[in-house]
Amino acid sequence: MFTGIIEAVGRIESIDQQGTNRTFWISSPLSHELKIDQSVSHSGVCLTVEEIRGDQYRVTAIAETLEKTNLGDWQANDLVNLERCLSFQGRLDGHIVQGHVDATATCIGREDRNGSWEFRFRFPASFTTLVIEKGSISLNGISLTLFNVTEDEFSVAIIPYTFENTSIQSIVVGTTVNIEFDMIGKYVQRIARFSPAIG
Repeated sequence: MFTGIIEAVGRIESIDQQGTNRTFWISSPLSHELKIDQSVSHSGVCLTVEEIRGDQYRVTAIAETLEKTNLGDWQANDLVNLERCLSFQGRLDGHIVQGHVDATATCIGREDRNGSWEFRFRFPASFTTLVIEKGSISLNGISLTLFNVTEDEFSVAIIPYTFENTSIQSIVVGTTVNIEFDMIGKYVQRIARFSPAIG
């Protein structure tokens, strides 16, 4: 479980295709603190550390993960947002993020607001009930607040610190990103759908 508060940015050093799996070697300032079998959020995708060599470590994405996320688009030298799992001694500064990506969204707008940045994204309309004005979303692993929400679009505002310290700076119009909707909203939606009407 994660919070959507990015700890560091890693760089993809190499990619290897093994059958239907893709293996990534990632360099990161966190590598020396990681342990084998540890869960780490990679731009919103929970992957398990399999091997560590110096400042690099290895993770693998299976076919199911590649189908639901943008990991199939990743290339060597791409930047990746990293967050280790939540410690219950810490503060929940963002919102509850599982690292289980629901879908991808496409950037359709990026504006420099002279002190902040505004990005607009289009997402699959089948998820429209999970997106609310001023609600939370995980976008490439970053906990962000939504506004200007429509049936299949939303905007997010990015402060300078987030822009400078995450991979969101590399997102341009046409970029595909991983999105995970708020877990509480997903439970409410399921209860509303399957519970018998009261009264």
